[in-house]
Amino acid sequence: MLKTRVLTALIIFIVTLAVVFLAPPLVFRGLIAILLLAGCREYGRIANLRTGQRRALMLLQAVLFVLLFVFWPQASGLALPLLACACLAWLPLFFRLSRYGADAVPDDVFRRLGFASALLSLTACWFALGWLHDRENGPLVVFSLLLIIWASDTGAYFAGRQFGRRKLAPVISPNKTWEGVWGGIALALLAAWLWTGPVTHLDPPLAALAVTTVVTAFASIGGDLYISLHKRTVKLDDTGNLLPGHGGVLDRYDSLLSGAPFFALGFGWLIL
Repeated sequence: MLKTRVLTALIIFIVTLAVVFLAPPLVFRGLIAILLLAGCREYGRIANLRTGQRRALMLLQAVLFVLLFVFWPQASGLALPLLACACLAWLPLFFRLSRYGADAVPDDVFRRLGFASALLSLTACWFALGWLHDRENGPLVVFSLLLIIWASDTGAYFAGRQFGRRKLAPVISPNKTWEGVWGGIALALLAAWLWTGPVTHLDPPLAALAVTTVVTAFASIGGDLYISLHKRTVKLDDTGNLLPGHGGVLDRYDSLLSGAPFFALGFGWLIL
């Protein structure tokens, strides 16, 4: 199992590098749309949607992607207001984490919220990634986002194992701790500075980079917990089985769903 997990992680890393650094912007947006449509299918599963609702979700998500493709110049010109709206829409989803109870059941309200949050999170993530990739040095900027999320996850894991005492969300994810959060943020700050400074010489303002990194790291943790909330409610260990040893697309990219729009908004307001 460990060998499968490591091999899959290596393949994911190589493919990610190829897509980010080699794909032209239009191709990049197309490939990300395909990936997130696979995630949309998994969302229907963890939101406990009925067959008709799952089909409606997939169709509506595909239509949204097509419309954004067609009207990309107009949407891109309104990027900051759209990203701000997406981030504001994430706030009640984060608040929902604090209201979650161990007795939660997948009722009609749960399904409706899952349907709406799928469209919000997948569309906002796709738009944020596409817009970032379109910027000057776009591939380097997108990789900055991925590096922050990876570093945050890695730092949280090791700091939590070594120093973890206070539970972050014991009902949703018992293994996550506040000590892990701070460890993850510290490693994310270090990784962001190294990548944008000594490695690539993008050299954004340090204060702006620090704020964007911290907000992105916190948002990515919220996205991780939000997907975990759904899995726990419907009693599933994984969102799918597309990625051997890792589960589904949402298992692997849950942090990116929420982290991408917050990073893109911070990048657009504070760094550009």
